[in-house]
Amino acid sequence: MGNSRDNWPKRIIDSHLHIYDDEFPLIENQGHIPEPFYIDDYRNLTRGLPIEGGVIVSGSFQGFEQRYLKAALENLGDNFVGVTQLPGSVSDEKIQQLNEHRIRGVRVNLKRGVHRDIEGIVEFGKRIWDLAGWHLEIYVDSRELDDMVPTLLKLPKLSVDHLGMAKSGLSQVRRLAEGGVKIKASGFGRTEVNVADAVKALYKTNPDALMFGTDLPGTRSNRSFEPSDITTIVNALESADGGADAVDKVFYQNARDFYQLP
Repeated sequence: MGNSRDNWPKRIIDSHLHIYDDEFPLIENQGHIPEPFYIDDYRNLTRGLPIEGGVIVSGSFQGFEQRYLKAALENLGDNFVGVTQLPGSVSDEKIQQLNEHRIRGVRVNLKRGVHRDIEGIVEFGKRIWDLAGWHLEIYVDSRELDDMVPTLLKLPKLSVDHLGMAKSGLSQVRRLAEGGVKIKASGFGRTEVNVADAVKALYKTNPDALMFGTDLPGTRSNRSFEPSDITTIVNALESADGGADAVDKVFYQNARDFYQLP
């Protein structure tokens, strides 16, 4: 183990990135509006990485805006899909139409107090699954998961952002991983989790659970993604007795399967 790139992944799907194109409206969230972050900015910051696809995730600043997501997905091509934000009242027709634009799930923000009705969220998650095979993605402080885990495990397809954010909530995130939930190894500058310890524990819990994401541009985090984060994850997987197969699963295969990428 070390800082060599010899053991780095040969292919990557970035399961978590944001695009903030100011051609489309942005909404102030807790007094903050992000700086623009365009597709070219993303490409410049990831130049040299073997990224073969990815997932654009709607941020809290984008509300229920879909135009930016459609435009970005059209620009980036077939190996990129989207996770959007939608109200529970959205029509079946709207979901099916968005599915044609390679949108594959709905993000629910529990971290910033946007949603609290967990039973209602689960019903919505079942509905979008039945309609379009979509999943729910939750942004949550894992310390709040205690009472939610049994309910969330009723969802047919679920992912959790940024290793669950809180170090003391890792046991709850592991319970979700045991139940087949995907956990994003992302948000390295915003999570309180010890990334290496969490990756090692979660890989041992369920080798199919972890998916790597850059979380670029890292708005409101202490720092944005750095290439050394890849080394941290690779070293943690090696210490969990996972070899090249483990690296390929976490950086590529798990996300490819989950998002049904070509």
